Amino acid sequence: MTVPWKLIGALALLLIGAGSAWQFQDWRYGEKLAEQARLHTETLNQLTMAAASAQQAEQDRRLALEQRLAASDKTHTEKMTNAQKEQALLRDRLATSDLRLSVLLDAGSTGGCSVPAATGAGGVVHATIRADLDPAHAQRIVAITDEGDRGLIALQACQDYVKAISSRAPAPP
Repeated sequence: MTVPWKLIGALALLLIGAGSAWQFQDWRYGEKLAEQARLHTETLNQLTMAAASAQQAEQDRRLALEQRLAASDKTHTEKMTNAQKEQALLRDRLATSDLRLSVLLDAGSTGGCSVPAATGAGGVVHATIRADLDPAHAQRIVAITDEGDRGLIALQACQDYVKAISSRAPAPP
């Protein structure tokens, strides 16, 4: 049996041509994949940069808020300390009788007993009747006002904190 060389040659050329076509297609497809991979990488890099930028902005906002809250806390702590010092000084002055608390009395409410009008060394009280409070009662009144002052200062601190937090929070969807 004789092998037709022309047929083998044509078949070999056909196989080489098909192989070349596959290789060319593979090369073109590889280029497209490489381009797609490059574009995908660029997109991922842009997304990463945007996320990092957003995270940095959020960290900066948080740091600024923390600094404002720390300053506010310091202010309120100072107010609380000053109020406590003033109350302690007032209690000490009451305890040493350096200071007396008194109340104004209605002239008709004295029930007929005469309560002398308290006058200071440098002044005259015109037609007002005052009664000194017992030092123990004065101490209790000062303690009550001290608690009230501390409560008001703490309430102001809470309100400032809520305002600071709510101004930072994003609006609900």
